[in-house]
Amino acid sequence: MIFNPASGSANASPVQLMDIISMMQEWKFIPEVYLTEPDSDYAKMVQETLAQGVNLFVVCGGDGTISAVAREIAGLPATLGIIPTGTQNNIALSLNIPKDIPSAISILRLGERVKIDMGMAVYGDVEMPFLEVCSVGLMSSLFSAGDDIQHGHFERVGDFLATLVSSSHSKIKLSMDGRREIVRMGHVVLVTNMPHVGRNYRVGNKAAFKDGLLDVLLFSNLNKMNLLGCALKGSDISEAEDPRIEHYHVHKVDIETTPPMQVMADSVTLGTGAVHVEMNRRALAVMLPRLKKENKQARNQKKND
Repeated sequence: MIFNPASGSANASPVQLMDIISMMQEWKFIPEVYLTEPDSDYAKMVQETLAQGVNLFVVCGGDGTISAVAREIAGLPATLGIIPTGTQNNIALSLNIPKDIPSAISILRLGERVKIDMGMAVYGDVEMPFLEVCSVGLMSSLFSAGDDIQHGHFERVGDFLATLVSSSHSKIKLSMDGRREIVRMGHVVLVTNMPHVGRNYRVGNKAAFKDGLLDVLLFSNLNKMNLLGCALKGSDISEAEDPRIEHYHVHKVDIETTPPMQVMADSVTLGTGAVHVEMNRRALAVMLPRLKKENKQARNQKKND
C-alpha cells in the first residue's frame, strides 16, 4: 500500500493511515505500507515488490501519486488499486471508484480486474505514460502555482497572476492520425485519456479510459480571461457548444507550437516545443467496481449485435 501523507489533511494522515490498515485487514488484506516522499523511487519500489511475489499495488493518495505508480507498473504483471484521498480525485471519479474509503477498499476484494488505456507523450527522447492528460500551453504554465494555491500556499498568487499576464498565444499545428492537419491560434491544447481532468471538468465520455481513443480539445481564439472563466466555472466541455473549443477523437496526434509552449504529462513538466501523443491500449490493470448484472448483459448483447 502506497500512502501519501501529504494528501488531504496532513494533521489527519496518521489516524487515516491506521484506519485504512484496519479496514483492509477486515477484508483479509495484510498491507505492507510504503510512505511516499517528494523524491520517492517508485520504479525501485515496484521492482522490489514484484520480486517478493506481491503484485497488487494499492495507492492511497491523489491523482499525482496514482499516476506516478501507474507509470511504473504499466505493462507489468501487476494490478493497481485506488483509495482516493486527494484533493480532486479525477482518476477515481473517472473510474467510478467512490470517495468513501470503506467502499473503495471493498472494490479490492469484490471488484473486477480491468485493463484500461493510457496515453503516451513522446517529447524528444523522453517517453512519458499518462493516465489523465497531456496539456500544452497556458494550463501547463499555470499548473505549479495553481496547485500550490489549491493546497493553501497563497503566497504563489503573485506567480500565478504574473504567468497569466505575461503569456501570449501561439500558432498551434495539430497533425492527427497522419491524415488530418489543422492550424489555429490559441493558448491551450488538451489531450485526455480520462473523462474528467482539472477541477473535475468533464472532457470525454464516461468510457473514455477504455475506448481506444484520445480526446483532443483545442481552445482556439479564446482570450486568457475567457479561459480563466471557463476554468473557474468548471463546466462540462465534453460536448462543448462553444465553436472556439474544437473536439477530436484520435489514436495519435503531433502538436507543434510557435512560439513554443510548455508541455506537461499529468503533473510532470516535459519542456517546451513539439510533442507526439499516442494511445497505449489496455496498458494498465486496475481494480474497478464490478458491473451490475443487467449492464454487463447489455454490453455483451451489444457486442453480439
